[in-house]
Amino acid sequence: MHDTLKPSPAFLSRQKRLTAVLLGVWLLASFGPSFFVRELTFNVLGSPFYFWMAAQGSVLIFIAIVVIYAVLMNRWEAQATQEASA
Repeated sequence: MHDTLKPSPAFLSRQKRLTAVLLGVWLLASFGPSFFVRELTFNVLGSPFYFWMAAQGSVLIFIAIVVIYAVLMNRWEAQATQEASA
């Protein structure tokens, strides 16, 4: 039979904080440029910032969010498993 470990309250707290922060980043990356498009008139890599965010920036930010979440959760789960087995 496979034993499952119950996550500690500290682990759950870190997970909720990480999720909240990454959702905040997602919110800003998704809706920020569209709400403030007239004020975002500076250039990034030769294109206006609002165009860059719509075409490439948002997708890159979303990929970064997924990678950050996966890396941190793998690290934290490994630590939690190591602490539980010790």
